[in-house]
Amino acid sequence: MEQSKKENKETEVRLMDKVVKLFRDIAARYNGIALILRIIIGMIVGTVLALVVPNATWIGEFGTLFVSALKAIAPILVFVLVASALAQGSSKLDRRFGLVLWLYLFSTFMSAVVAVLASRLFPQTLALGKAAKSDVVPQGLGQVAQNMLTDIVTNPIQSMIDGNYIGILMWACLFGMAMKRIAAESSKTFLANVADSVSQLIRWVINLAPFGIMGLIFTNISENGLSTFAKYGSLLLLLVGTMLFMVLVVAPAIMFAYLHRNPYPLVYRCYKESGLTAFFTRSSAANIPVNMQLCEKLGLDKDMYSVSIPLGATINMNGAAITITIMSMAAANTMGIQVSLPAAIVMSVVAALGACGASGVAGGSLLLIPMACSLFGLSNDVAMQVVGVGFIIGVIQDSVETCVNSASDVEFAATAEYRSWIKQGRQLPAFMYSKKQRKALGID
Repeated sequence: MEQSKKENKETEVRLMDKVVKLFRDIAARYNGIALILRIIIGMIVGTVLALVVPNATWIGEFGTLFVSALKAIAPILVFVLVASALAQGSSKLDRRFGLVLWLYLFSTFMSAVVAVLASRLFPQTLALGKAAKSDVVPQGLGQVAQNMLTDIVTNPIQSMIDGNYIGILMWACLFGMAMKRIAAESSKTFLANVADSVSQLIRWVINLAPFGIMGLIFTNISENGLSTFAKYGSLLLLLVGTMLFMVLVVAPAIMFAYLHRNPYPLVYRCYKESGLTAFFTRSSAANIPVNMQLCEKLGLDKDMYSVSIPLGATINMNGAAITITIMSMAAANTMGIQVSLPAAIVMSVVAALGACGASGVAGGSLLLIPMACSLFGLSNDVAMQVVGVGFIIGVIQDSVETCVNSASDVEFAATAEYRSWIKQGRQLPAFMYSKKQRKALGID
């Protein structure tokens, strides 16, 4: 009897070992495939499932869980990284940070200028329908500035709960500086260990991105058909086309002006690893962990990007500036208002400043359209109808907008960092050189 029990127990242990080994083998094979390839596979699987079993809504929960996990951990990541960097005394917000800030603001302004020119070349009108509703709509630049100042001093715990990154940054900086002056070395080491642990959590979440993307793709295709966009096809085409022009022409030109070398390898890297994820999450805030990991791969200074990336998710809003400008210009055209060149220039400034106050969540820029429309004397009712149109085309517009916003955060952070390297005579990462240059430098 005892011998039989012992044999059964040994059999159970062997079976459990086989199951564990099987799961380890599956995990090893899964991790052995490049993340970008896994994401593409997830996109394909999500598309097929949406067409074959569109009513299997449980599949979309994978996307909801993925985005929720990113949003949940991102505020904590930002706080501990910034606080730890400042507490260690190694964070130097030197000219690189000033350049990053300038590039964020300048590129956002240039996006608004490009959008004004595009709207004048290809004027759009809207078939306004039922007005959208919102509880909080900024009424002017003064309110936008007031909201930003209020966000800065919001309770730090509440800031992390709400994903208020301006408030998180401010409190993290103060806490980090206080730790630097007061805390013992063991406490600083503990804070650094916490930052590393949270970073590891982020890597685990991002490693499951293919399942999240599959769920997001499934939800988008099963719930939104292409027929929804036919009515506003030309407007959508102008929005996406303008954003692509910013991505492929204007932003690379800005980067080239500072790096004096081909910027497209960096552009490709940023949009492949950051833009793709941002396209489906539709949230700059949720994409912060992805951008942090990409900055690490690019060899950037952690003390710099731990501050500049969260800041970029708040004020670097190239896509948002384009959306606000084009939608507001379309509203003016619909109401028969002729927009003069001086008014267009003012529009560019307002759109750029307004975009910097846009929320880092899906659809955040749309609620700033009434502020820009107020320049043309349009009523709030009309402006909110324009917002309603924005939500109709938002599945594509907001996805592309977030892709542009988030990927350019890394682009300009890397541009500032690499410009500093060039001045110091340091070698850039291999992908920034042509084959001929890599061979000459011995890094082929």
